[in-house]
Amino acid sequence: MESDLNQRIEILVNRIYESRKLVVFTGAGISTESGLPDFRGPDGIWTRKAKGFPIENKDWSQAEPNSGHKVLVELQNLNKLKFIISQNIDNLHLKSGIKPEILAELHGNMTKIRCIRCQFTMDNFEDQPHCPLCGGKMRPSVVDFGQSLPEKDLDEAIRHSRDCDLFIVVGSSLVVYPAADMPRIAVESGARLIIINQGETPLDNIAELLFSEKISLVLPPAMELLKRKMNLI
Repeated sequence: MESDLNQRIEILVNRIYESRKLVVFTGAGISTESGLPDFRGPDGIWTRKAKGFPIENKDWSQAEPNSGHKVLVELQNLNKLKFIISQNIDNLHLKSGIKPEILAELHGNMTKIRCIRCQFTMDNFEDQPHCPLCGGKMRPSVVDFGQSLPEKDLDEAIRHSRDCDLFIVVGSSLVVYPAADMPRIAVESGARLIIINQGETPLDNIAELLFSEKISLVLPPAMELLKRKMNLI
């Protein structure tokens, strides 16, 4: 089994090395190793609710980026990452060092507020009820069920999904739409699809490569191998 994992990691590294327009799509699974719950994993929020188990309250503001987040920062710094599309609201991508201009947070960010008129987004200061750009009302940026996704982030996510040559899903069950449309858009536009997720997804059948292992067993060794391939170590 370990040799099979090593073989798949080697293919993953080759795909990243060859890629010129890599897009990474992240879900709650990338943050579980930071102590935050996912939703549909074996111990996820919805799974526990369905079984009648209690939901543990977590102080998400205390969570720190883990090795998976840090690998994405390394890819960014090596100019191997074009864009990140995230379903997460935990702020860990920005906290880890991802540049805001290459990140679309489709479901908002718990630390940000957004103008309901012009979509301007900024850090959440309680004494800032109005937008400094247009005077519109500022509201929490987190998207509740039934609300529309932020237009700018959604447009950028679709554009980069259509334009990428490699699309890697990290820690998402791909069942929440319209966010989960992005990998399908990428494949239909000619990109390769790789899925790293503990649990099946509806798009497993169109992925070139699947990983059901923990993210920490895939991305850090892949980064080590990539840096060797790039003659950086």
